[in-house]
Amino acid sequence: MVQVLWTSLVLLITFRESVSQEVKCYSRFDNGDCGDLLGEVTIEDCCLNPHYGYIGADGKCKFCGPASWSEWTTWGRCSVPCKEGVSQRRRECQGQGKCPLTSSLEELQKLTLETKVCIEPDCCPEHGQWSKWGEWQPCSATCEKGMRKRMRTCTEPPPRCGSSCEGPSEEEEHCVVDRVCPTHGGWSNWESWQPCSGTCAREDLPRPTQRRCRSCSNPPPSSVPPGDECPGLGSETRTCDELPSCPVNGNWGPWGPPSSCSVTCGVGVNEMLRQCDNPATKHGGLPCSGSNKGTQICNTKNHCPVDGQWSQWGTWEECKSNRGNIKCRKIGGQQRRQRWCEHTGFGGLTCEGKITDYRPCFDIKSCYFDSKLSEWSEWSHCEPPCGEGVKRTRERKCIPNLSEYPEAIGYPIKAKAYFEGEPKVNCTLLKDTKETLACIKSILIKTQAWRGIRIVNLENDTLNCLAM
Repeated sequence: MVQVLWTSLVLLITFRESVSQEVKCYSRFDNGDCGDLLGEVTIEDCCLNPHYGYIGADGKCKFCGPASWSEWTTWGRCSVPCKEGVSQRRRECQGQGKCPLTSSLEELQKLTLETKVCIEPDCCPEHGQWSKWGEWQPCSATCEKGMRKRMRTCTEPPPRCGSSCEGPSEEEEHCVVDRVCPTHGGWSNWESWQPCSGTCAREDLPRPTQRRCRSCSNPPPSSVPPGDECPGLGSETRTCDELPSCPVNGNWGPWGPPSSCSVTCGVGVNEMLRQCDNPATKHGGLPCSGSNKGTQICNTKNHCPVDGQWSQWGTWEECKSNRGNIKCRKIGGQQRRQRWCEHTGFGGLTCEGKITDYRPCFDIKSCYFDSKLSEWSEWSHCEPPCGEGVKRTRERKCIPNLSEYPEAIGYPIKAKAYFEGEPKVNCTLLKDTKETLACIKSILIKTQAWRGIRIVNLENDTLNCLAM
């Protein structure tokens, strides 16, 4: 029955993108990325293996397995470099079919986008100011034209919090020394290589050589004042390596028979080999271009195993005890809840773990208790996650005073006890309290100023819904 339902689900989903449509099929799917391309097949054939992925019509990598929520991304960078801002993280629905949805767009946003407050160091960048220019340094040349420079420091005042001064810290200008410079010799371009000393290479003799020359005339060295001669040699010699026996370029022989398919289910590849022997490379000829290995896609038409996945735990059942009525008494009982192994098919593995879970409990349904205020809750995520009026809240409530009940029960091993049922609590003297704070106080705006960043406080804060 599970196999029929899973096959029907795959056929229904792939029909929407055209079952006959060929797509690029990959043997590895990793959190939204496809890897190890197998080839082009129909979506139905690719998804015979629920661990595979394929590139859909929208250009994105899609998962062949059942639909489920991806892991949350890491929290994004804080929206400001200093003081208080916000950070966001996201996740998406991956796989065939639809993930469980809610009844409103606001609840759907909570499933795919979360926003929280982030507090960076309480220090904002401030530009520094330059000191006065220092004296000009000596000219870089001892004759004719050169360069000199002067410097200043970013110290009046120095910058704060990683900022800097605007503009250069050095200035340069040309300078002239009243003295004639000597002209040093420079080499002319190399002449063309002379013919080789032989027409071919013999194994019993050294290889033929060829020679080329250049002159110290570009420019020649001056006499007064005396210039330096050109460094190095005016000629060079090399062997004529291009004169071996005539080369024979290699060529591929026919492909050998294909190997068996690389997989026993779904889509895989066959491998074929060939030899560079038609003819073989000789006397320095070029080897065969390309690879001696080739692959072609193969389809086993067998569905791969689908491993089971646990459903969500069911609700806890009524708190009971084999010692009779325990309602409103400090006598502990036991609750249980169950879950089911879903999607197993085609010989896949069943789920590991327990199908039934138990915990100790006290039955306090409709029992009378004195009241007290709970501890403050943690600050909530910013709601809504984007748009105007983004706020966070925390609260504490009127709760029953259960201090006379033990925190843990059981024999021989004690475990934390839970309270089952809605008690009756006198809250006339206590009131629930709630605190609310705005999430955003400033937004970072990057300017075109040189190395500049400025922070602008806005009267009406609005958080963009795009990833930050």
